Amino acid sequence: MAFMQCLEMHPSREMTVDEFKAWLQQFDTNHDGQISRRELNNALHSMRTWFAWWKARQAMKAADVNHDGRIDNGMEIEKLFNYAQQRLHMKICQSDW
Repeated sequence: MAFMQCLEMHPSREMTVDEFKAWLQQFDTNHDGQISRRELNNALHSMRTWFAWWKARQAMKAADVNHDGRIDNGMEIEKLFNYAQQRLHMKICQSDW
């Protein structure tokens, strides 16, 4: 069937914690070690997530503890893990067997 050749494969939503961090860091465009809402939006958009802008906003509300507009410390990263697992249906495991 000809239309099957046009479909793109979606990235896997199963990853380890280290892979999740590495995946986020590739969207850190200004290389400051922090993830802004715009960078998070780009990351979610890369996974073909519907309404990525809205989900990025919701993730920032859930994870940004100090309300500075950035995910920048371990506690905020952990909250982002939890949000990604619960709301974005990503599977993030602790270790890679």
